[in-house]
Amino acid sequence: MAYQYRFCPNCAEPLAPVESLEDGGLKTRLRCGACQWTHWNNPTPVLAAVIECGDRDGQLLLARNAAWPGRAFGLITGFMEAGETPEEGLAREVAEETSLEAVATKLIGVYDFQRMNQVIIAYHVLARGEIRLSPELAEYKLYAPADVKCWPAGTGYALADWLRSRGHEPQFMEWPRRS
Repeated sequence: MAYQYRFCPNCAEPLAPVESLEDGGLKTRLRCGACQWTHWNNPTPVLAAVIECGDRDGQLLLARNAAWPGRAFGLITGFMEAGETPEEGLAREVAEETSLEAVATKLIGVYDFQRMNQVIIAYHVLARGEIRLSPELAEYKLYAPADVKCWPAGTGYALADWLRSRGHEPQFMEWPRRS
């Protein structure tokens, strides 16, 4: 769930929901009655990498975030920094989190992830080097593309699209339902 603002970051007055007619129709936004600051709550762009290890027979690298419960493995993801392109941001994230060098990137697609109020920009990354994980990641696994299972959410759809582009019909894992 995205962080919910309660007070104006500009003047510290309480925010209140206000309806207004915008280009897309009637919208409810949190607005400060004192200074009119508006919390737009627009989705955050997130970069995701389907990492193919070029010097490891084309295996895919999936990693487990140290903060995640259980033993789920996923794509390397991160936020863009101001002043960088998505490709630059992705190369930086891959290097920061795995110590791998991104030698080529190609856009897979853009994916909606409303549960986290994010838009995922996913790339295939051909990478090389010695894998050394940042403290943000607990462990990694290498998979042959035909053996990887996709998850039915967010970056799992990007992985599935990449697999299809390589002639593999993706298999999806069972996913626990939220109540």
